[in-house]
Amino acid sequence: MNAARDAFITAMRHVASTVTVVTTDGPSGKMGATVSAFSSLSADPPSVLVCLKADSRIAQTVSENGAFCVNILPEDAASLATRFAGALDASNPNRFEGVEIIETEFGPMLPRATAFTCSLNHRHIHGSHAICIGNVTGISNAGEKPLTYMSGAFHIVRPHETE
Repeated sequence: MNAARDAFITAMRHVASTVTVVTTDGPSGKMGATVSAFSSLSADPPSVLVCLKADSRIAQTVSENGAFCVNILPEDAASLATRFAGALDASNPNRFEGVEIIETEFGPMLPRATAFTCSLNHRHIHGSHAICIGNVTGISNAGEKPLTYMSGAFHIVRPHETE
């Protein structure tokens, strides 16, 4: 028995997620998209997972390239998140145009992002999404506070004051 779809979506809107941009580069080209479903998976071996809409261009390109880069955006990068979510595609279809990226064989690293370059280890389709497991091949730890997303808006993380 499954929970009601609408109740699930409403509840998930109250879960804060780190805002990430998944990028890829390789034989099938360069692509990037904003993603909220990202998680550490294992330290032995270092691996992460991202969930991509199975019928999306980013999911297809990651699968064909066999590699991706997860960029955890800094708290002041809401405009970059919006750009890679496709909001500006009608006027500027090249999401990378004007962005100072660092090219890697796995996918571009974005400015001031903490980035994990990954080789695609496994891809599993579950419902509407592809779960992409990547073995982490490199890390660029920017040390920035992350941008988060919850209830349809971007948020910043602040420490809780303890008494």
